[in-house]
Amino acid sequence: MIVTSPEFMAGLMADAEAAGITGFVAAAVINHDGRVLLVRRNPDDYMGGLWEIPSGTVEAGETILDTLHRETNEETGLTIDQVTSYIGHFDYENSRGGTTRQFNFAVTMEKTEPIALTEHDAHQWAQPSDLPEVSDAVRNLIK
Repeated sequence: MIVTSPEFMAGLMADAEAAGITGFVAAAVINHDGRVLLVRRNPDDYMGGLWEIPSGTVEAGETILDTLHRETNEETGLTIDQVTSYIGHFDYENSRGGTTRQFNFAVTMEKTEPIALTEHDAHQWAQPSDLPEVSDAVRNLIK
């Protein structure tokens, strides 16, 4: 099964909906020279100060892949060249008290700089073995 196929994506959504998940997020794991790109949430945001991978909410009428491309570009200024693999999901409690499922994809980029942040206050390229303050789910995903 091709990871970017409509059938594969529909299956991810169907599984999440069957599990009672109501929120959906697409996220990009961007590796460059053995390091992964992390962005830090603004201090006054939900989970403020936490480092995360670029990600965002799947909007109505949007596919997971549409969201992956849009949010990565909006949050970093970078453009995805290719989605290389689906690396799994994790669920978390969102700011409204519901459950969100984050779908995570390994991607390659057209370029890795310059990074233009719009929703975060900092970025860094981190070694998977030396991550800053990230959630356990992100830490497990990157390792």
